[in-house]
Amino acid sequence: MENSLIIGKLTKRFRNDILFVDDSSDMLTVTVSHEVIHEVIRFLMDDETLNFNFLTTLCGIHYPENPLPLGVVYHMHNFFQNRRIRIKTFLPLENPSVKSITDLFQTANWMEREAYDFYGILFEGHPNLKRILNMENMDYFPMRKEYPLEDATRKDKDDRFFGR
Repeated sequence: MENSLIIGKLTKRFRNDILFVDDSSDMLTVTVSHEVIHEVIRFLMDDETLNFNFLTTLCGIHYPENPLPLGVVYHMHNFFQNRRIRIKTFLPLENPSVKSITDLFQTANWMEREAYDFYGILFEGHPNLKRILNMENMDYFPMRKEYPLEDATRKDKDDRFFGR
């Protein structure tokens, strides 16, 4: 199965909701609007030719410089033809909400919970969206890049030894 076939089917079905396509690397990457992500995942899974029937991973991302800074990345696999695809969607920081795909893939359950726990991405329709690794009473999302990596008040280290 060629990338052009996958791109053609997605473009024909979702026209204006396909925001960006990159087939220059090892895996075809398609960026879609967050309003249709559930339908795109279902289409990739249900289409008899494409048959991307396995969700390899789902994770959150944060690019603070982007107009839509939070995102979700889905990796899907077609075992029959050994093809993989990466689907991305981006969300506004004010309302980081996207439809859950737990009705399509049960394995998305914990992956969506992890993306919520670390990035604050809300998955509409998730059966049990609560923190999975961090404490329930945390009032921030630690993987967002709005927090410094180190404690700036530390006086006990010498940055010269760390190339700074």
